[in-house]
Amino acid sequence: MSEQTRRDFVRNTAMGAVAGVVMVGTSKTSWAGANDKVRVAQIGINGRGKDHLGGLLRHEGVEVATLCDVDENLFAPRIKTFFESRNLKRPSTEVDMRKVFENKDIDAVMIATPNHWHSLAAIWALQAGKNVYVEKPCSHNLFEGNQLVAAAKKYGKVVQHGSQIRSNPSIQKAIRELNEGVIGEVYMARGLCYRWRDDIGVKQDCPVPEGVHYDTWLGPAPERPFNPNRFHYNWHYVWDYGNGDIGNQGVHQMDVARWGLGVDYPSKVTSMGRMYIFNDQKEVPNVITTAFDFPNAGKKGKMLVFDVRPWCTNDEKGAKVGVIFYGSKGYLVIDSYSHYKVYLGEKGTDGPEGDDEGDHYGNFIEAIRTNNPGLVNAPIEEGAKSSALCHLGLISAKLDRSLSFDPAKCDFVGDAEASALLKPAYRAPFVVPENV
Repeated sequence: MSEQTRRDFVRNTAMGAVAGVVMVGTSKTSWAGANDKVRVAQIGINGRGKDHLGGLLRHEGVEVATLCDVDENLFAPRIKTFFESRNLKRPSTEVDMRKVFENKDIDAVMIATPNHWHSLAAIWALQAGKNVYVEKPCSHNLFEGNQLVAAAKKYGKVVQHGSQIRSNPSIQKAIRELNEGVIGEVYMARGLCYRWRDDIGVKQDCPVPEGVHYDTWLGPAPERPFNPNRFHYNWHYVWDYGNGDIGNQGVHQMDVARWGLGVDYPSKVTSMGRMYIFNDQKEVPNVITTAFDFPNAGKKGKMLVFDVRPWCTNDEKGAKVGVIFYGSKGYLVIDSYSHYKVYLGEKGTDGPEGDDEGDHYGNFIEAIRTNNPGLVNAPIEEGAKSSALCHLGLISAKLDRSLSFDPAKCDFVGDAEASALLKPAYRAPFVVPENV
């Protein structure tokens, strides 16, 4: 099959799977939902949740039946923008996701909560028999990522991780070319997360705004007074809820780097970082460099290096948010979610290049309709491993020392303080279960 034909096939499969709803829906061995629709609940309707809504509502045969968020103030504007303006059926609203999971008419849930809720929400949904799309990173720590993987295996539902780069045909092609030796023996990947992240200032604790269900928002996290700088979006920079930019933007590039290297867990991680600029309320380091060693990968081992920078910086061969793979015959640059280019030899002669986008949401819906969890482009097993690398790097930076890691045991070697950071204490009743 020619590359152009293959690209068209991948794109048409993703985009056309839902368009053929009547034909697929009539199969007794395939999808047979109510009215031949996949009925979806959107959990979290700010930030990434808005992108979910826009992506889902492009598809025929998909009904966003319920919106769920702890901030009731978001319901009216989201309904106006995404439903009333399109003359679509008004969705029901809920502030507690547990009520959504109890609804037998909901086929799938889209999880776009803060990070500290991702795994627990997904596990609860799986236990209720729902298909799950969970945003990146799928976990707030390594323990709960492993628990989510176990739940996905146990309940056999479709689980898609929000690593949408994996659905782009051009990046699939780039990884395939790496495996075929386009730049020779690949020995290192460098992930770049250079995002413009401004000073967020300092704000005082204050009463909970009307319409915000703050105890539910806190969920598994420790009890703490409400602060607007720890709420919408800025929670990314607070240890209790987020994972800094390495776990916000960077997890995408970490996933691609790990994918291209063909590695899982490292044997050693060394990270250094802190708040080098700004005197604001961010807690997670805003400048951080991390190195992961995979001594048993490839012929002589492989390395993954990851850089996070928040402010003025240069690009690297066009990449500020991307990945560079280094090999014995050249290097390959992924400088966006869909574009890559190969440079060969000492002089960097132009090699293969591609820039095609896919449809990650369409891939999720297709997997549901065909009842085939293996069809997803970003399986939760891969998402959990890429998220875990972010967590390992942050632990090394937090402790300010290099750490040895045992991939088989999924634990640090001889460092109880580091091991204790792999799993937090949860606030009842929002506890990630030991037995899923």
